[in-house]
Amino acid sequence: MISFRSLPGLAAVLFLCHGPVLAQPRPADPHLAEATRAFEALPEGERKAIQADLIWTGHLNSAATGNFGPLTFRAVNGFKAGRGEPDGQLSQAERQELARLARTAREASGFAVVTDERTGVRIGIPQKLLPKREALPTGGSRWQSADGKITLDVSAAPAGEPLQALFERQITVNPNVQRRITYKLLQPNFFVVAGETPGGKFFRRQASGPSGLRGFSVGYDKAVSGTFDKVVTAIADSFEPFPTGPAPAAPSAGAAVAAVAGSAMPALAATERFGVGLVVGRDLVLTAQVSVEACKGLKVGARPAKLRLQDQASRLALLDVPGLGAQPGPGLRDEAPAIGEAAVVLGFDGNGATRAGVALAGEFRAGAVFAPLQPGGAGSAVFDRQGRLVGVITAGPSEKSLVAGVAPQGSHAMAGATALQALLARAEAKLSAAGGENVDRSTGAIVEAAGKAIVPVACAL
Repeated sequence: MISFRSLPGLAAVLFLCHGPVLAQPRPADPHLAEATRAFEALPEGERKAIQADLIWTGHLNSAATGNFGPLTFRAVNGFKAGRGEPDGQLSQAERQELARLARTAREASGFAVVTDERTGVRIGIPQKLLPKREALPTGGSRWQSADGKITLDVSAAPAGEPLQALFERQITVNPNVQRRITYKLLQPNFFVVAGETPGGKFFRRQASGPSGLRGFSVGYDKAVSGTFDKVVTAIADSFEPFPTGPAPAAPSAGAAVAAVAGSAMPALAATERFGVGLVVGRDLVLTAQVSVEACKGLKVGARPAKLRLQDQASRLALLDVPGLGAQPGPGLRDEAPAIGEAAVVLGFDGNGATRAGVALAGEFRAGAVFAPLQPGGAGSAVFDRQGRLVGVITAGPSEKSLVAGVAPQGSHAMAGATALQALLARAEAKLSAAGGENVDRSTGAIVEAAGKAIVPVACAL
């Protein structure tokens, strides 16, 4: 288990989206489960090849991970539009046509994965689109289009300035520069920043490792974004800052077996459900009811837990965790947050032993939080920028979703201070009111103050 207490100096996972509140999730397509089984029955190389081809045809804006979900399902159906039933599966003829169209697009751009000798970075270069190459005075390399409308730089530097400081400088608003950040993501070993200017778009990824800092950046004119956006996704998917082993071979031309109906292996049933808890008293943990429903067994971290109370109205639950002890709990904010006010969500991401503590940037909406939550995030604690506890998320997504490898924002229901105190009163417990100065705090400071009270919850099904 990886928890906040074992992650000193945890770097926050930050993501910003300027779009409107997302609509309520659509009901799951009845074809999704069967398409998932068919896709997962394929060899990993073929799964990734299908996704890479969907990137090149412009239907998938995500990394080629080999994992199937709603994004790949919709991408397959987008490709199949007018060709057949939107069942998320490819016949052999459709798979070959997808490979042909993708190969045509790749070859038209001259895309090839190369290892840059000046930086050691391995990255895909659309050489026909970016024929001009030069060495940069800083020690990096540059590829550029003949008309100068597209520029790709790769860079390498010693591990001097901390990654978080570089990230903060990238996202700092400069009143003299018209620039809008559309994505920002910071993790312990890399960051991504993307955005727009009045006439262009930009994307930067910077990674840290034993050899120092390595990264790439792309800037391009909006006039070419219609055709170049998918190339940027392919470049980002190919990027290896610290490569090991030989460069990957060029993708096959659709010779692999197709995912045809009836060829799938049975899907394995889920054996665990994951959630997040907040320590609110000695041996007492508050969580979302959805995280602990119909459980054959419960654990908080490595400790067995037992359901004490649950409330249908607030969708909250309380767990007894013998031997857990008490943690310095966060102070509770009494007044409701304003719509649009900034929020920080503390929880856990991933499954099983790979779960890691995360801090997500979001904002408050009416009875909800707008944040890039992923499955297993129900029960996450929500704070304002002053570090005061505002509520607990009572529902999270059931399926993982990534856009260009980044978790998208979504609206998630939250139980506020009144609901929290009402349930705790039934257990003869209470959260203290937040005190101190009304001053904004960094995400790191909020994690430092409250992170030890955030615990992973696992439900055996």
